[in-house]
Amino acid sequence: MVLSISMVLLLGIAVFFLWKTGYQRIVPGIVVCLFGFFLASTGIAPTITATVTSVAGWISSL
Repeated sequence: MVLSISMVLLLGIAVFFLWKTGYQRIVPGIVVCLFGFFLASTGIAPTITATVTSVAGWISSL
């Protein structure tokens, strides 16, 4: 059985734990989220998506 978890969920969990442990503050976290949101609407978004998908595929083949 293959378990597939969304990158948004994984990154959300990582940010939550970073915030709870004190390594990440809330205001810089919001700025990073907004940067990602606006980056997703640019022309480079398909390239980023393809790269992340490629790396994830490479990791899962190990």
